[in-house]
Amino acid sequence: MTEFPAARMVQTNGIRLAVYEAGNGPPIILLHGFPELAFSWRHQLPALAAAGYRAIAPDLRGYGLSDKPPGVADYRQEEIFDDIAGLLEEMGQSQAIFIAHDWGALIAWQMALVRPELLRGLIALNIPFLPRRHRDPVQVMRERFGPNYYIVNFQDSDEADRLFDSDPRRFIDRIMRRDGVTRRQFNALPDERRIVNMIATMNLDRKRGEALLTEDELDFYAKAFSAGGFSGPINWYRNWTRNWKSMEDIEQKVRMPVLFIGADNDVVVTPQQIKAMKNFVPDLESHVLDDCGHWTQQEKPGETNALMLDWLRRRFPAE
Repeated sequence: MTEFPAARMVQTNGIRLAVYEAGNGPPIILLHGFPELAFSWRHQLPALAAAGYRAIAPDLRGYGLSDKPPGVADYRQEEIFDDIAGLLEEMGQSQAIFIAHDWGALIAWQMALVRPELLRGLIALNIPFLPRRHRDPVQVMRERFGPNYYIVNFQDSDEADRLFDSDPRRFIDRIMRRDGVTRRQFNALPDERRIVNMIATMNLDRKRGEALLTEDELDFYAKAFSAGGFSGPINWYRNWTRNWKSMEDIEQKVRMPVLFIGADNDVVVTPQQIKAMKNFVPDLESHVLDDCGHWTQQEKPGETNALMLDWLRRRFPAE
């Protein structure tokens, strides 16, 4: 297993965050997604440090060794913005470059609109900028995909919390895989087969696709989620409507330099959404990795690192 630095605990915004660091130089903060951890950046921390940057990856609130506040509203995006601002202050910094994946990318995009002073630049993995809808997105998902769609299911019950908590290792092993489904194959499926249903995935008798994690890496994830559970991470989803409401009247324009790295087989995102970003992100460079799924920085770390470091050297050189 790739060597991973030890955590240090940082007090910020009334909670403690576990923070993992490598290197010295201009700060880069890496924000993970669901169901991940700072550990998902294990291939990026040493590469960034070797290139002359100070790479900082926190377990975000609700995850890993970080605190897990009990209320659903404790996971609003404003709380997470304040966690990050407090982390910067603790580091003696007013800004950082951000690298973000999945939910981390959703947070980083919104922070770029609401708290742009915190970001020098942004590298977003997999999730493109998605402009605010005129309607509550959860209601749109409910109408389009029905009650079994995972985001809708998370709103309606604690079924997922209990099921994932019952066997974290099985859940991580079932979901964090190279599933081998190309975008063309996915688009050819009937509509009812194209709904992302994490509960159904958890209950699969047969593992689908190719293992992404080694046994030791899978053990690391399983141990963390066995100790901390899934309710905190799922509560991020339960604030989707609150977050949407809070963005009313916010200009939908990202004004700092951005690198987007997508994956051709990440079927959660459409090519049209990636192309549409240019209308909202003027200073945008975009790449899509071939033969890659949703877990980009873990699935293709070498190619991901090469794209990131090339952009960083050109836009934010370490020296």
